[in-house]
Amino acid sequence: MDARTPTDSPTMMDTRTGLAKLATYPFHILTWVEADGYPVSVAVEAAIDPAAGKAGFFPPAGLAVPTDAAISLTGSHIRPLPGIGYDERRHVTVWGRLAPDPATERPAPAGALTMVAERAWGWDEAEMHFVEYSERGVGQSRRYFQQLSERAGRTVGPRLSRGWLALRATRLPFLSATLVPVLLGILIAASKGFFDLPSAIATLIGASAVHLGLNVANDVFDTQSGADEANVNPTQFSGGSRVIQYGLVSLQGMKRISLGFYLLAAAVGLYLLATRFSVPLLVIGAVGMVVSFGYTAPPLKFVYRGLGEIAVAVGFGPMMLLGAYVVQTLGTTSAEAVIASLPVAILIALVLYVNEVPDRRGDAAAGKRTLPVRWPRELVVNGYLVAALAAFGIVLGGVIAGVLPIPALAALVALPLVRRVYGGLQQYYDQPYGLMAFLGVNVKLHLYVGGLLLLAYVVVLLGAALAPSVPLFLR
Repeated sequence: MDARTPTDSPTMMDTRTGLAKLATYPFHILTWVEADGYPVSVAVEAAIDPAAGKAGFFPPAGLAVPTDAAISLTGSHIRPLPGIGYDERRHVTVWGRLAPDPATERPAPAGALTMVAERAWGWDEAEMHFVEYSERGVGQSRRYFQQLSERAGRTVGPRLSRGWLALRATRLPFLSATLVPVLLGILIAASKGFFDLPSAIATLIGASAVHLGLNVANDVFDTQSGADEANVNPTQFSGGSRVIQYGLVSLQGMKRISLGFYLLAAAVGLYLLATRFSVPLLVIGAVGMVVSFGYTAPPLKFVYRGLGEIAVAVGFGPMMLLGAYVVQTLGTTSAEAVIASLPVAILIALVLYVNEVPDRRGDAAAGKRTLPVRWPRELVVNGYLVAALAAFGIVLGGVIAGVLPIPALAALVALPLVRRVYGGLQQYYDQPYGLMAFLGVNVKLHLYVGGLLLLAYVVVLLGAALAPSVPLFLR
């Protein structure tokens, strides 16, 4: 894009506003592009008249300011923080052309030039976070790279190493949401005397493939619906991988990746059905695939109908945990496995739920009716607290009822994290980047509770082997 004509800048403003902001800077940079294509920038002291839409300045010594080309005046400020970085970043640029007869322009003194403003743009860190500012310019950046590619006759664009790209495109770190319930199902089955290593490994691979296929498919369908494009406040934990938006992977490329993961999951599922067949496994596998693909894909589109949180709770709670359990037990189910899956299900659904808070404006614009889009702020915040406390209540109740082992009470040590996330929601509900740290705490809440439940069943297994007379259940 021609730097002299920023027609679609994400921070365009009317010329009076731009001139008023420009007037707050003590010095200004006058810029234009010479006929030979080289830019010229020089400091001037401009007299700004926002009401008249003009700015006057004396011509820089020895330089001829063009009368037949666009010129601009820029004011900027930045505060360095040694050892930290910068803050208080802001700038404004006003484009225009010289008045045809400067001598007639008031109140310019003799010899002064007058620029008539035509367009303006700027950014103030106090008004818009840098990440949002950058995201609002993504479309402009894509067009810039497209123009470069056309001129160069080859693809020009941003790149990542294959490892980092795979990590980002699949959102691999979120795989803990699968590992926790699957490993927990395997350990609960092992505590009952059922364990088959090949099928356990196959279950982990198949469940992980479903999860990664879902992550990539979610990006595909959110891109096609416009949800990711409308989201200008992505965070480390929300807003999708952005690889399509940043031109790192094409839409068709992401479709192929998602299909590949789903085919791998289907192959593993067929292997497990052939070697460990049971009706419950067949039902759980079928329901799991429907819930996974139907999360964002039409015609089901659960997340667009306000059912995304329920779909995630079912898929990453009972489906994953019971699926792993019935593979090991050849179709046997148990109340213990069901109860153990519920706190895991609730907490992973709350990860999605809280991550949807900073996405809600973009989601609403794309017709994605998540609970934070549908519910008022107070209900969203208090709903989180009620659901999180319910997860811990199930653990406590399960132990008291003798369904879960006594060591499962260790999961209660993660309870203070609920208060931190709840407080973060109250304080930063409308500030995506202030809320981001608490999104991370919420992920840790699920991981810590799941990890402590896993540890509880490791204790059960060790107790059965080393001290079988020690009671580990309140029965």
